Amino acid sequence: MARFTIPRDVYFGEGAIGELKNLKGKRAVLVIGDGPLRELGILDKAEGYLKEAGIETVVIEGIESDPSVDTVMNGVKVMNDFEPDWIIGIGGGSPIDAAKAMWIFYEYPEFTFEEAAKPFNLPELRQKAKFVAISTTSGTGTEVTSFAVITDNKTGVKYPIADFNITPDIAIVDNDLAQTMPQKLVSHTGMDALTHAFEAYVSTVSNEFTDALAMKSIEMTVENLVESYNGDKEARSKMHTAQCLAGMSFSNAILGIVHSMAHKTGRVFNIPHGCANAIYLPYVIQFNKKTAGNIYADIARRLGLAGNTQDELVNSLVEMVIDFNKKMNIPLTLREFGISEQDFNDKLDEISTTAVSDPCTGTNPREISVTEMKKIFACTYYGENVEF
Repeated sequence: MARFTIPRDVYFGEGAIGELKNLKGKRAVLVIGDGPLRELGILDKAEGYLKEAGIETVVIEGIESDPSVDTVMNGVKVMNDFEPDWIIGIGGGSPIDAAKAMWIFYEYPEFTFEEAAKPFNLPELRQKAKFVAISTTSGTGTEVTSFAVITDNKTGVKYPIADFNITPDIAIVDNDLAQTMPQKLVSHTGMDALTHAFEAYVSTVSNEFTDALAMKSIEMTVENLVESYNGDKEARSKMHTAQCLAGMSFSNAILGIVHSMAHKTGRVFNIPHGCANAIYLPYVIQFNKKTAGNIYADIARRLGLAGNTQDELVNSLVEMVIDFNKKMNIPLTLREFGISEQDFNDKLDEISTTAVSDPCTGTNPREISVTEMKKIFACTYYGENVEF
């Protein structure tokens, strides 16, 4: 038996943030990053709607781009004092992930990060509060997913939390909030969304529900990403919806080794997550085509790409991804990104071993060894085709 879980309610479109005025409760904590939510008036707007609902608010702000255990536990202290019945994460993946983790330890103070990192091991939440996620970037999909990643800066250990319990109760996907993203963020988050949809579609645990969402997301992204990057308002709105569809898909189908590689090299080489996905995706398609070539060919065929044979269709798909990277000024290789050959070779064993052990590797359509992972990383560094 399979399971498919998404938020109970998804409010989307222009002005969707106004749904906050219809919440029923007494107190809400808003968790935000260190970006411009205050300057753009988004925080004021959220607090205003909550005031209309008769809900008192407290703000936890300054969530870093890679949320830490300390940040989470400091937020829990605020929640313990304020006792909210709603937790609202606003922003990109980092503040929403942090808010999800705060929610766990607010409800279960004796729980540990080691326990939380065991897949689907969380106790029942919603004993004290419900959760709203409001996305302001178009890529992570975290507003509809059952995932969060928290880092212990003292030990360097990352805690990937995966449990349907932390799927938000309400997701708000307001297209207006995506209009202020800088161009580079549009490209990186857009390629993150495309990778989510690709990896969900070829995942070993994909199903009819996840496939439908992933394919629609791919179609919308291919149609709108470059135009969104170039500042088209309508295309940017479409991308905000497309990334949410991809989030629903991969939250249930999981991901693959593009994300395994991005997870393990983001911190080591300081590569933005979406940029890393964009670099790795063409090479991983080449590696996976040995076992999933028919599925990639299906994507290419649905997109109307050139090719009669399976190989021709897969090659067209790879070229399409590379073309997106070129059009949005994303590096095509790790060397082009700026990593020195010495640094790459020094870290190659480490990143290959940890990428193979990443949870996302388990649902990749082709099994991979550490030796093979090293070869793929080498191809992504030098820009060589993956032919094994």
